[in-house]
Amino acid sequence: MSRPTNRIRRSTGSRIFDACNLIFLILLAFTTIFPFWDSFVVSFSSLRSYLSSSVHLWPGEWSFEGYAYMLSDERLWVSYGNTLFITVVGTALNMIVTIMTSYVLSKTYLRGHRVITFLCVFTMMFSGGIIPTYMIIKDLHLLNSIWAMIIPSAINTYNMIILRNFFTGMPKELEESATLDGCTEIGVLFRIVLPVSIPAITTITLFYAVAHWNEFFSAIMYINRESSWPLQLFLRSMLYESEAAYQSGGESLYLLGQPMKMAAVMLAIIPIMCAYPFFQKYFATGVMSGAVKG
Repeated sequence: MSRPTNRIRRSTGSRIFDACNLIFLILLAFTTIFPFWDSFVVSFSSLRSYLSSSVHLWPGEWSFEGYAYMLSDERLWVSYGNTLFITVVGTALNMIVTIMTSYVLSKTYLRGHRVITFLCVFTMMFSGGIIPTYMIIKDLHLLNSIWAMIIPSAINTYNMIILRNFFTGMPKELEESATLDGCTEIGVLFRIVLPVSIPAITTITLFYAVAHWNEFFSAIMYINRESSWPLQLFLRSMLYESEAAYQSGGESLYLLGQPMKMAAVMLAIIPIMCAYPFFQKYFATGVMSGAVKG
């Protein structure tokens, strides 16, 4: 007597679709990973190896000259320090303001919470514009200061809405039981809500950190002093210096700058990429829990 099987027979069309989907995802992954791999290979390649081929799959001749030059440049460490300060302090301020705002707006009994939420969402669709924003930054005496990249972006409405939806979807019984035990609103937030919301908070924290680490437009708008440059402006300055050397006839300096520029790119993206594996497990839980509820 044959045992019954639980296998579901799949149609030919379903198998073809899965095969095409797999091929598409593989090609998509390749087009995403290859630019990073090419930059990595060029950063460890010598000038001769770099010029020998237009496609770089592996360093033909290993060289650490690019990294040695970059690590010896004092401007790199200054810009690294500025970017670290902006990322750490800016992300901390973002999370404090976002958590407080999201927690307050998650209280449906709060009088006027719909109006406040509408005003927050309104800023996602309309803004004051570049010139009025620049004038405000100037009047606040934040020009040429790294605080110009922290204070104006203290909260992101999209992240606030995700976190507010997460707080709204939490069981009310948790807060009620904590209130009966004598907890204040602050106690409920720090002892009940935040520990339960770690996946969402971790995801939003990483969103803010990546945004600060890669910030470029605000820096180029508000910071002209080289000592306050973040890492992205330093990389832009390197690119312009290399182009200027090429235009002035120093082609060797231009070509020599390619491994150095790739080394700078790797030094810029490696720290933030190393953070992703530690937060990846929180992505699905954090984003979906805050997005499925309106």
